[in-house]
Amino acid sequence: MSPFKSSLYWRVLISFCAANLLALALGIFLTQSFIEYSTAVEINWSNLAQGADQAYERGGSTALTEWSLQQRREGIEATLFENGQSLSPIRMPSSMQASLPSWLEEKRDMVLQPWPNLYLAIQQVQGSDGHVRQLVALSRTHSRLRQQTRQTIFLAIQGGLSLLFIGFVGWWVARSVAKPVEAISKATRRMAAGELSARVEGQGRRAPEELTQLASDFDAMAERIEALVAHDRSVLQDLSHELRSPLARLHLILDLAQRSGTPEEASRYFLQAEQEISRLDDMTGEMLALSRLEGGIPGVNREPVDVTALLGESVRRAGLEAKERNITLELIESAPAVVSGNELLLERAFDNLIANAIKFSPRGGRVELKAQAVGSRVDVSVRDNGPGVPETELGSLFRPLFRGSNAARADGHGLGLAIVQRVVKAHGGDIQAANVEGGGLRVSLQLPLAPDEG
Repeated sequence: MSPFKSSLYWRVLISFCAANLLALALGIFLTQSFIEYSTAVEINWSNLAQGADQAYERGGSTALTEWSLQQRREGIEATLFENGQSLSPIRMPSSMQASLPSWLEEKRDMVLQPWPNLYLAIQQVQGSDGHVRQLVALSRTHSRLRQQTRQTIFLAIQGGLSLLFIGFVGWWVARSVAKPVEAISKATRRMAAGELSARVEGQGRRAPEELTQLASDFDAMAERIEALVAHDRSVLQDLSHELRSPLARLHLILDLAQRSGTPEEASRYFLQAEQEISRLDDMTGEMLALSRLEGGIPGVNREPVDVTALLGESVRRAGLEAKERNITLELIESAPAVVSGNELLLERAFDNLIANAIKFSPRGGRVELKAQAVGSRVDVSVRDNGPGVPETELGSLFRPLFRGSNAARADGHGLGLAIVQRVVKAHGGDIQAANVEGGGLRVSLQLPLAPDEG
């Protein structure tokens, strides 16, 4: 992500710019006030007039001009007038030049303030030659300060204020960043110590947008990790419980085989052992498939899949098993419905749904299957006419290794519907199970159609 698109970057930039502008404005004001009111070196206008007259008598206009340049470097614009005429150049606003003759005609000492922060002094001085001349001087302060001194004072005040304001802004930015970072760090250490319920929550929410998003992402990650660990523990506990029974039976069968008196008797026990091993192999394979689905592997290799055609293939594959139990598979034909997904995973889900429906249907029963596009999704339903599921158990039907009270009549590990749910969720869909009036269970799933099919 580009830093220029970050709100934190712009907040910091604007804050520092505002601090510098405020420091500049306040520095100018304080410098001017300091020069104006805090300097003890007052200008002596009378001595200034005497100095100008001495320079003029010593070297004429040339010496007076040099004297004026020296005063200009110290912040004073000054020269001598005689008979209303300037004896050396002076820089003065045009509005003052228009009023100056009337002020000179008064022939008296005066200090005027025609504009704020601008002083005009007129002083009478009599030279050694008996001529009366008049000093005209302009200054922005009552104090005599060299220009270099003014600049030094200004830079000192400006530098001090800049450091003060930038320090404050830096503290404020660091505080707004450090608190949520510390909250995230504490939550991370708690999680590393095994406390999976650790969350940043409100401690990281009062922060810049990027850190707030980071805190939110951390909480989402922590919640997901806690859920996965809890799920894995639950599955592990259930699996260990489920494996105990077939392993115990296998141990007993092998023990009986060892004690068999004839090869024929031992052969029967070995056949039973082979069935138990096959059962364990099936359970392990389904648990592996469930684990892969939990790990998010289906997020890759998506392709257009015709759900209607795929369901028809699953029905044809299950035909032999259904025929053995005299069960009719009735597929209601409908138009093609294409989704974006993984064909192998969807095929496994449909196979599990059909196998589950056949398993719980009575001999001579019927299983109805249907797939049709509705709006931007495709609805797939599989209905059997078995005993159904108690209403109190419907919410647990998709839990791994859950077997309801009606499952005693059929073989299985309680993993088929759990795998179906993971496949549907991985494809952005949803699944429900409900008892049907008149008997039986209907499992319905919805999958989003491919973008060009909706």
